[in-house]
Amino acid sequence: MRKIILAAAAGAAALTLAACSEGTQDAAGETVDSAAADAEANADAMGTAVEDAATDAGNAVEGATEEATAAADEAAAAAEAEVQDESTAEAQAD
Repeated sequence: MRKIILAAAAGAAALTLAACSEGTQDAAGETVDSAAADAEANADAMGTAVEDAATDAGNAVEGATEEATAAADEAAAAAEAEVQDESTAEAQAD
């Protein structure tokens, strides 16, 4: 009689555990899907931020290069004007 009661209790515990396990599996699956969606959204946001930073850096380098080129041209024209005893405009025209 004790064995039958123990077997019945073990069976009931197994059924309870199985039912709980299915619900837990569903919840775990939803959690994984949610975490994957969050990770994807974060990766997209990070990618956009990196692209924007790269664009800004490229624009800054381009602007600095243009300014440096203009300053070098002006300095060269001023040096040529000094050496050839002419105006800066005449030196730039040469």
